[in-house]
Amino acid sequence: MRRAFVSALLFAATTLPAFAQSGARLHEYIRPFVGTKGEGNTYPGPSAPFGMVQLSPDTDHELWDTASGYEYSDTSIMGFSLTHLTGTGIPDLGDFLFIPQIGPVKLEAGTKADPSAGYRSPFTHDTEEASAGYYKVRLDKPGVVVELTAGERAGMMRMTFPASDDASIMTDLHHMLTGKKWKVAWSRVRVEDASTVTGFHLTNGWAKERPIYYAARYSKPFDRFQIYSDGKPVIYNTRRFRSAREAAGTNLQFVAGYKTTAGEKITVKVAVSGLSAAHALQNLDAEIPHWDFEKLRDATRAKWDQELSRIQIEGTQEQKETFYTSVYHAFLAPNLYQDSTGEYRGFDQNTHLAKGFTNYAIFSLWDTYRATHPLFTLVQRDRNRDMINSMLAHYDQSVDHLLPIWSLQANETWCMVGYHAVPVIVDAFLKDPKGFDGKRAFAAIKRTATNPDYDSVAAYDKLGWVPFEQENESVSKTLEYAYDDYCVAQMARALGLKDDEAYFRRRAGHYRNLFDPSVGLMRGRDAKGQWHSPFDPHHYDEDAGVNDFTEGTSWQYSWYVPHDVPGLIGLMGGRTKFTAKLDELFTFTEADKSTGVSDIQGRIGEYWHGNEPSHHIIYLYSMAGQPWKAAERLREVVTTQYGSKPDSLSGNDDCGQMSAWYIFTCLGFYPVCPGSNAYVIGAPQVPKATMRLSNGKTFTVTANGLSKENFYVQSVRVNGKPLERPILPHSALEDGGTLEFTMGPKPSEWGKGGMEETKP
Repeated sequence: MRRAFVSALLFAATTLPAFAQSGARLHEYIRPFVGTKGEGNTYPGPSAPFGMVQLSPDTDHELWDTASGYEYSDTSIMGFSLTHLTGTGIPDLGDFLFIPQIGPVKLEAGTKADPSAGYRSPFTHDTEEASAGYYKVRLDKPGVVVELTAGERAGMMRMTFPASDDASIMTDLHHMLTGKKWKVAWSRVRVEDASTVTGFHLTNGWAKERPIYYAARYSKPFDRFQIYSDGKPVIYNTRRFRSAREAAGTNLQFVAGYKTTAGEKITVKVAVSGLSAAHALQNLDAEIPHWDFEKLRDATRAKWDQELSRIQIEGTQEQKETFYTSVYHAFLAPNLYQDSTGEYRGFDQNTHLAKGFTNYAIFSLWDTYRATHPLFTLVQRDRNRDMINSMLAHYDQSVDHLLPIWSLQANETWCMVGYHAVPVIVDAFLKDPKGFDGKRAFAAIKRTATNPDYDSVAAYDKLGWVPFEQENESVSKTLEYAYDDYCVAQMARALGLKDDEAYFRRRAGHYRNLFDPSVGLMRGRDAKGQWHSPFDPHHYDEDAGVNDFTEGTSWQYSWYVPHDVPGLIGLMGGRTKFTAKLDELFTFTEADKSTGVSDIQGRIGEYWHGNEPSHHIIYLYSMAGQPWKAAERLREVVTTQYGSKPDSLSGNDDCGQMSAWYIFTCLGFYPVCPGSNAYVIGAPQVPKATMRLSNGKTFTVTANGLSKENFYVQSVRVNGKPLERPILPHSALEDGGTLEFTMGPKPSEWGKGGMEETKP
């Protein structure tokens, strides 16, 4: 084991920074159980960075609140499936569940109340462990220990059996994470030889039409096997009643049967493909040509060491566990979505070859444009460029000529609002325009932003707002379109397209049309310009029919003008009134009484950190000249809503956004307005962080004197020069350098000037 780990590290040493090559095993700080209890919706099983497979246990497949398949408070496991979403609020994936059994084969899972009714098995956390690239648990009912590890497109399951004449490993092709709404529309399984099986299923879920294929090789040839369809054995109609070697249907299971000795280990190598069973086999043999479980595990851990080393921090054990687990979660998605041949299933459902880029899928853009992709621009530039090229390929394959909104494995879910591929592309282009075609990207951006068939964009363009009687969530859509349009204008300016710049800059000001000065908040309007009445600024009820806001209230969304905070301050009557209103947001005492907030976590007054519309708000204190209040609220959120325990995430991690917020906040700055080339200074949460930028430069952040009591910023120096205002330009860090904070126990005069009274 030790030799294999060292070998893997030597293999990666050519791309590791000096401090990683010195032997730092940062993967040891990863705590995969973080976020598995409560609303985090993460999974504990192994994955390579941005990997295509995520082998992990499933404890529930019907509960909407268990979108990743695993909930820490559950006491039984259904089995282990090959793909999982990370931190989403809607379930899907959970493809091809494997489960060992002893005795008569059971084909249904059973229930959590009665695991004995099916193949589900009780377990305890005492026999469960999870770390980078590895998961282990003992299933009490069959008495089998299951270990999982994963590479990029393939993984391994090692099962240690008791002595039995009737042991088996069942694959349930009918299994997926359904949330009670989705279904497997068709499936197929084929026994290729005495130790190789391939299969497929087509799911109709959040992704409306998603075919996925798998291949499995078993370390021990089957003593016997059987395919079941709708609970009945599939057999040849001969005198010998031989088991069929292939079958198709909507409800298939494959069972490999064995006679085992005490402690006998049987390993199953598995891989997936979006194209064919043959491609899945190619992925399997290309990635894992061996049967060495530890070799694959240690190679994946070496990859995590490499990725984690992009940001190294000093701090306590708890801080390191929380920080590196956050980096781990931020680097789980988007996911690789192409085979070892470079081919992938496109949005048009045809086979494409990725030329000049690596194709990625699963873009939770309403969440990740805020901090996750800006983080990638700093430390994952090459991958971020590949992701942008993947979005542009999606656009090319889209009959609607739209960039992805919330895409899931060659499907568009149309989830959430805005067209937030735009800020991802613009932010990357402005900071480093290489790696993708800027003119081609702008053409896609412009067409997406002016597509009259997408969510009342035509009405928004004509009226200056989305009318509430024509479109649900009209206020949120208006505000988010306005921000996205600001980003379009920024890119048009960079490309010298003056007419486009003027057009989209005008649209970026549409947010003003929904500010009602009589209430001092954003409010819906109809096509005639009349305010939506009655109006409750604290109203939140997703099931109420017409909602003017997306997963939020007027009190939360009224701060969503990241591209023109000075303009918003002006609308609210100046800095004093603006910050007083911010104070009201955090001190509102009846937030828990709003309808439908039971699953909204991280509540501080009506600030809801567990959902993304609130994520930039604390930093507005700094922009308005009260950075000490930002420091107080940031410290409160970091210490109460993050940590290294299973219940330490206060809301859905949403493909890494919750974690990316924490990473930036620990560093002391945050991208309030991606696309502006500026960050807002908050207050650092760790004493020192060294960031290896994608261009090879090093940027170091130090917080001198930081302690439990000393969390207020006293002064800031950038590359040795004083920084008086709480705005950090990207140009100050892109060539490497230092950001030095001096911390103290009381608020200081630093930053009282706020931001410049101009648009960022």
